[in-house]
Amino acid sequence: MAFWRLFYHIVWATKEREPLITQELETELYNYFTGKADFLCSIVHAIGGVDDHVHIVASIPPKLAIADFVHHLKGSSAHHVNHLPGAPDNFGWQRGYGAISLGQRQLKRAIDYVCNQREHHHQGTTIPTLERMDVEDDGPGSLGTKS
Repeated sequence: MAFWRLFYHIVWATKEREPLITQELETELYNYFTGKADFLCSIVHAIGGVDDHVHIVASIPPKLAIADFVHHLKGSSAHHVNHLPGAPDNFGWQRGYGAISLGQRQLKRAIDYVCNQREHHHQGTTIPTLERMDVEDDGPGSLGTKS
């Protein structure tokens, strides 16, 4: 196997930004993400979010495209939640996601940010770039730099 150290901050939203991630569902959903990532030979460093979106800091092996990683987590988790006893059958994810690559030195800060999502949203201290999950791909030029 090749040597790799790849870190990503990924964010995506519930369908129509509905507040579907209840506190009861959160633990089940986050455990599911961790298990699915493990199955995909990926490492989850942190998961956090609020009722309408989720953030994951993960290491994804180079043999797996980020888009495929997100597709597997979103699709299978929606199916899983919709088949839980007593769960509503309308749980789903919105199209699109945001992904930012991180360096090793940024990893701890990203983990802290993701683990404290509720606090950041409550206090208004979110970082806009890390909250983006546009459907359209604006590419790296859209990270706030002006020409």
